[in-house]
Amino acid sequence: LCVEVFKIEEVLEQADYLYESGETEKLYQLLTQYKESEDAELLWRLARASRDVAQLSGTSEEEKKFLVYEALEYAKRALEKNESSREAHKWYAICIGDVGDYEGIKAKIANAYIIKEHFEKAIELNPKDATSIHLMGIWCYTVAEMPWYQRRIAKVLFATPPSSTYEEALGYFHRAEQVDPNFYSKNLLLLGKTYLKLHNKKFAAFWLTKAKDYPVHTEEDKQIQTEAAQLLTGFSDKN
Repeated sequence: LCVEVFKIEEVLEQADYLYESGETEKLYQLLTQYKESEDAELLWRLARASRDVAQLSGTSEEEKKFLVYEALEYAKRALEKNESSREAHKWYAICIGDVGDYEGIKAKIANAYIIKEHFEKAIELNPKDATSIHLMGIWCYTVAEMPWYQRRIAKVLFATPPSSTYEEALGYFHRAEQVDPNFYSKNLLLLGKTYLKLHNKKFAAFWLTKAKDYPVHTEEDKQIQTEAAQLLTGFSDKN
């Protein structure tokens, strides 16, 4: 057992190094060798890695679907192995959200409750985790943005359909910034977009400019920079 534990520690260390270096495919290849593992720490990392590979631009649609379901499987196992792992709760919620894209509107609405519950649990287990707080903000934003026809389906299916507001989303995005300023370009973008929804152009411009000027490390950063720039151009056109 001792050797086994030492081995896992070593793999995790290597995995974290590859994750920090942005070596998405290498990380996935490393961790899939241990997919039968009973270790929650390894399993949630494997869920994250599967999901990261799914999101690479070179990944085909079929592969993506396979990886998204695979990621959920790993996250679920991580949670079964360790109920008090905040990362397992977080990645389980994220992966259920991803799978929703393939399951139709009914499942998506039903999953909204489960997702919220696991993000709340992750935040409760670690109030200093900016990412979980940010994701809770996205949950609120998405629910606030829900189109009328989805609201009608939700009302038919559930006595109390999921509900939230842009103000609530804004609260979470700000809280995430307080915990870890500038930790994620998408949080800056969403602060800007939420202020736009609330018709506060001054604050929207402030946060969108921050998102546009954010140093690009990942493919996602690049997309966010572009989106922020487009939204800002929209402003000057209207002014």
